[in-house]
Amino acid sequence: MNGLEGRRVLVTRPRAQAPSLLALLEERGAVGILFPTVAIAPVQDLSALDASIARLAGFDWLAFTSASGVAVFFDRLAAAGTGLPACLRIAAVGPATERALAERGARVDLVPREFRGERLAEEIPDVGGKRVLFPRAAIAREALAGGLRRRGAFVEDPAVYDTLPADPDPRGLRELERGIDAATFTSASTARNFVLLLGERAAPLLEGALVACIGPTTAAEARSLGIPVHVAPDTHTVEGLVAALVEAFESRPAGRNPR
Repeated sequence: MNGLEGRRVLVTRPRAQAPSLLALLEERGAVGILFPTVAIAPVQDLSALDASIARLAGFDWLAFTSASGVAVFFDRLAAAGTGLPACLRIAAVGPATERALAERGARVDLVPREFRGERLAEEIPDVGGKRVLFPRAAIAREALAGGLRRRGAFVEDPAVYDTLPADPDPRGLRELERGIDAATFTSASTARNFVLLLGERAAPLLEGALVACIGPTTAAEARSLGIPVHVAPDTHTVEGLVAALVEAFESRPAGRNPR
């Protein structure tokens, strides 16, 4: 039997990014409960990004760690009426970011073996003395930019988007209150904002559910907030997350977390 058949699985991704995870869950027979905890918005002042775009021909690498960064960058690139220089190489942290770049017509030269900013910083070749543009989240960790600078790269990392707490979705909250079998967190901010939005109710609403985090950074943030983490896949993608949930449920007795 499919371990997710009939299971109620909470999805906390931003609404625009949720369909891929919801579709994977539904393919496995799960019931996806969408309760976005994060809203993505461009920063108010994009002048630093615009200045970098104006000098884009002087960069050797363009690096992205999220589809949100891809969206804001290419929207501003189009607004500037310019395109990507032919010699510019592009790095993406993982498959989802690579797909977002492909949808914009960009060819990706490098995806690291492990889908983390730290590994991306290690695997970009010969960066000593090279110029790297990294359009990032306003609250981005220093993993990529710091790692590249330690290797001798000149990095420009303008903040291009904010990750904000989403307005609570009434329908999603009602479904969450009915009970869930699992909860998924796909970034540190989804976990952080889940607790911020629900306060003292966060822990009781997760009681009895399997908590799945997409990677070690997200898992560490969840644990720091008092959220127990039961599932953390070796492959840090939504496909890996769903596969790990299937495996976890197949080894767990049936039963829901009713309210």
